[in-house]
Amino acid sequence: MSIDMTAMLNNSIDTNHYNADKIKNSVNSVSKETSDDELMQVCKDFESYFIEEVIKEIKNNMTDEEEDEDSSLATLTDFHMDSVIEEISDKVLDQSGMNFTQQLYEQMKRNYGIE
Repeated sequence: MSIDMTAMLNNSIDTNHYNADKIKNSVNSVSKETSDDELMQVCKDFESYFIEEVIKEIKNNMTDEEEDEDSSLATLTDFHMDSVIEEISDKVLDQSGMNFTQQLYEQMKRNYGIE
């Protein structure tokens, strides 16, 4: 099974596209000259982003979107929540093994002919 990381990032549900664009640029910069360490970091970043998106979807499904909040307060809350979710995603990745990351790494190595 082939995983198209760029397609997944293009279809991102993230309202803040900064992280998606950053990771997409990293993925697009992979070539035969990419080192093992650089490739592994790209894969880790992608998996962390993927976990982050899953957590955001869970949060959105568990919260009531129709709450009457001051828009500036809601924006501030969203900003801090995004930061917390990003941090949690990195910790989940570090503690959960890295099976998905390893699979991405091996597939990209094959696809790009990186030795």
